[in-house]
Amino acid sequence: MGYSHDVGGTTWRFEDLRELMAKASPARSGDLLAGVAAGSDAERVAAQMCLAEVPLKRFLDEALIPYEEDEVTRLIIDSHDTAAFAPVSHLTVGDFRNWLLGDEADGTALAALAPGLTPEMVAAVSKIMRVQDLILVAQKPRVVTRFRNTIGLPGRMSTRLQPNHPTDDGAGIAASILDGLLYGNGDAVIGINPATDSTAGICELLKMLDAIIQRYEIPTQGCILTHVTTSIAAIERGAPLDLVFQSIAGTEAANASFGISLATLQEGYEAGLSQKRGTLGDNLMYFETGQGSALSAGAHHGLDQQTCEARAYA
Repeated sequence: MGYSHDVGGTTWRFEDLRELMAKASPARSGDLLAGVAAGSDAERVAAQMCLAEVPLKRFLDEALIPYEEDEVTRLIIDSHDTAAFAPVSHLTVGDFRNWLLGDEADGTALAALAPGLTPEMVAAVSKIMRVQDLILVAQKPRVVTRFRNTIGLPGRMSTRLQPNHPTDDGAGIAASILDGLLYGNGDAVIGINPATDSTAGICELLKMLDAIIQRYEIPTQGCILTHVTTSIAAIERGAPLDLVFQSIAGTEAANASFGISLATLQEGYEAGLSQKRGTLGDNLMYFETGQGSALSAGAHHGLDQQTCEARAYA
């Protein structure tokens, strides 16, 4: 299905929803390099105006990446909650923006709605919102997570302490941890980005982290930002691992370039749960999205960066 919009006597045409979404994105160098960006400000505005008129239901009928070709798409479609979507199912993207900015869309309403939204719907509405709009809506929901402490309560800001060392030297890392703790950092996580992915080395770092946290009774969790398969191997060796880390992307092909799949992530999650280290909850997966990775890996299927990033949250 094609899309078109008239602006000042000029008709702008977009072949499909994928192209429309890409052309409606704010100007970004990555999209330009990928050849999916709007060719001019005028085309971008026309695409945004056209996108505002697209019914939200269209995103359930027109998959940006075919269901058969991508496991992230299958996850999005198969986990979509029709009942949760019902309150906004009659809206266009533009109407949805207005609804989000209204009083009806409070934290409770947004929490109930979340399972009914697809990442593509979220990406679409974000493309026609100002920064002020995004801030206003983002402050409405409250996202609280719990593992060995609680993160996300009102009036609090949590930070990650990252005591990296170029050779993973234990003394150097310990000194950095002490320095960071003295500044009040590390309540979100003490997370080390290791110099190598040696399973034996990772296990030693995990033991050191756990010893420090336990000795000083620090209300936080430790993490080594290593590949999920290395974390699984460390757990199998009995290492005291709290959070399971992995960089992720919004397409199956991009995730494959990281050496992961949904099944691999599930295996990591179950391995983390098997440790039973959570004292307050089970929020033990630590994801970072590889912004732009789908484009750089040639695995974006013609999608723009903003949409790929939103799909990573599926």
